[in-house]
Parts: sequence; C-alpha cells; structure tokens
Amino acid sequence: MKKKIALVTGGYSGEAAISYKSAKTIETHINRQIYDVYVIDITKEGWWYTSPNGEKQAVRKENFSIQEAGQTIQFDAVLFCIHGTPGEDGKMQGYLDMLNIPYTSCDAATSAITFNKRYTVAVAAFSGIAVAKSMHLFHHTPVNTSDILAHLQLPVFVKPNNGGSSIGMSKVNEANALMPAIEKALKEDNQVLVEEYIAGREFTIGVFKSANQMIVLPITEVITEKDFFDFEAKYEGKSKEITPAPIAIEWQKKLENAARKVYEVLNCRGIVRMDFIWHEATQTPYLLEVNTVPGQSEASIVPQQVKTMGWSLQEFYTQIIEAAFNK
Repeated sequence: MKKKIALVTGGYSGEAAISYKSAKTIETHINRQIYDVYVIDITKEGWWYTSPNGEKQAVRKENFSIQEAGQTIQFDAVLFCIHGTPGEDGKMQGYLDMLNIPYTSCDAATSAITFNKRYTVAVAAFSGIAVAKSMHLFHHTPVNTSDILAHLQLPVFVKPNNGGSSIGMSKVNEANALMPAIEKALKEDNQVLVEEYIAGREFTIGVFKSANQMIVLPITEVITEKDFFDFEAKYEGKSKEITPAPIAIEWQKKLENAARKVYEVLNCRGIVRMDFIWHEATQTPYLLEVNTVPGQSEASIVPQQVKTMGWSLQEFYTQIIEAAFNK
C-alpha cells in the first residue's frame, strides 16, 4: 500500500514564491510507485488542498487531514518545502509533533534555533566552530552607529535575524550607510544581525542522514557577480555555482568535518544546507548560516549537489522521506 505524503509548500513570508518552485521540482521527481502525494498550500488565508479535478478545500487543522473521493486522507508523513515561517522556524514541526505525524525536517527546537541567525552562530561558537564577530539588535532597543562600530569593524553585513533568501540584507562599507541598512532589515524582521565581513571564498554544503548514516554532498563554491550573494545573485542568474568545488583535498576535508560537526551539534535531521566562508590566512571555515529547508528548484544548489554525487532526485527524495519514518 502506498504511503500518503503531504508536500507542504507556500508559507507566510516573502519566500513563498521560492517555496512553490521547490515544491514543483519535488512533485515532479517523487516516486509515485511508492507514494501518493498531496500538495498542501500553507497561506495566511488558510491551508488548502486542490484535488485533481480542481476542487479546492481547506485542510482540517484538528488532525491535518483532507477529503478525497469521499474518503478521509490521513497523512503518513509530511515533506517540508516551506522556506521561512511557519515551516522553517519550528511552528509546524511543533504542531505535527502534537499530532504524532512524522516529517522530513529538523525538529521544532532545532528549527527555531537555526531560523534565528544569531542563536545559530552562538550555539556553533560554543561548540568550537568558527563564526564572524557580530551584534544582535532589536527594534525596541535603539543603537547608534558609534555603538556598533565600538564593537565591530567595517565592512559589515546587516541582515534580518530571522528569514532567508538574502531578503533585506546589505553589505555596509561606510559608517553613514549603517543605519539605512538596519532600517531596511527592520522592514523584514524586528531583530537584526550585524556581523563583520570575512574575506574569503564562499562554499555551501548539503548534509543529510540516510539509514542513520550521515552523507555530505559534494561541496559547491559560490562566485557572485554582485558585492555579495544577495537575492538577485541567488535567483536571477547573477552568480556562478561550481560543483564540485575546485579546492585542495585538505580544504575539502576541513569543510566536510565542519559541516558534520554543525549537523551533530545542532541535532539536525533531514537535508540541511550550510554556508561557509573559507578564511585563507588561518585555513579555517567560518560558518555563516544553516538552512534547514534548503531550496529544491531545478536551479537550486542541493539538487545540483545530488546529481553530482551520482544520485537521481527521485532516489534522493525517497531517502529523505524514508528517514522521517526512522527517527
């Protein structure tokens, strides 16, 4: 009997558009011989399922079920494809935990921590992983430029503390640009992370567990035409992604070991993508952030890494779903 999988997409943030692209890729490549797939669109207006005949219905939130051909469909597992809230910050994970429904992402606690960039690097640093020096700002506690520059050196990155896809992010090279960058970030979130720029090459690594074995995907080097890897660079072709990265074996081993350690320290599950800067002077990988629901569109990095490893996307998604049943 086929397992019934809810592919959740959408979300409440500006990242919903990216989520729909990711869901389309997964829906195309999922193995229909062993799974029945139901796409659930999570929006601020409601949670919706559209049947093959075009009938739209609301999901029953009391038990996360739908009606199909006169029958109640109870899902065996949930495959996460929401970038941003409520699918990447632990909210839906907590809801599913209460219903005892397996899912493919990190648990509620890990999702909440990793969605908060400051908490992520704080936990990582406590475990001996190199991170950039930073300040955590809140909208209700005003600071001025001199306060920040007393602790950090320019250039710095200013970014919403919760969120992804580089929305609201700026690189600041001059003091007079600092407060406008903070105001820009505050339009996306009520917390802001300001962190020192680390010169070096940027790498991103996917990690997941299959049958309790941790697998590190081939490393990708990101080379952007822009001043940094912003939204335009990520999604509008303004960057070059090289997989596998052309690096020495010593670099590869250090990056892979750092990725494994981050995955273990943060108690990750499912597919997670981590971004690092390689600081050549110290030969050290610096963790930038952790993405617990990484993009899965055809142009996204994780699908590139999976194909480079020699797997089909169908095989990969099967492994991710099956791992949800073996937590």
